[in-house]
Amino acid sequence: MSGRLSPCSFFPTGVSSRDDARPRHRVEPFDASEDPQAAFARLKRLVASAPRTVVVTAAADYLHARCRTWLGFVDDVEFLLCPAEGVIHVRSASYISLFTDFGANRRRVEWLRRRFDGGRETGRARPG
Repeated sequence: MSGRLSPCSFFPTGVSSRDDARPRHRVEPFDASEDPQAAFARLKRLVASAPRTVVVTAAADYLHARCRTWLGFVDDVEFLLCPAEGVIHVRSASYISLFTDFGANRRRVEWLRRRFDGGRETGRARPG
């Protein structure tokens, strides 16, 4: 699926950095402006080591993983490297669209972002 991210559902069960994401789904992309390839490699390692996460597809510019929430639901998380923009776009959404994800996908993305940026987690030890 290299080249684009899947869209978010109408329901508030995911987040995306795509320009066409609805405001309630919107998150910022990850910064890859200094060295896009190195940043994407670092993000791949980070995602692969995240709790309850299995990498499904890993390509030079695309990463897809499945994450199990602490409640047992499965979510998809995708990343798309856009070197010309200096960003890594992200989408994290419930695999089975429910009416709400209780904020799990937004927490996951921000948890990954803090680690990607070199920050430390405060509060809960798990991403969602």
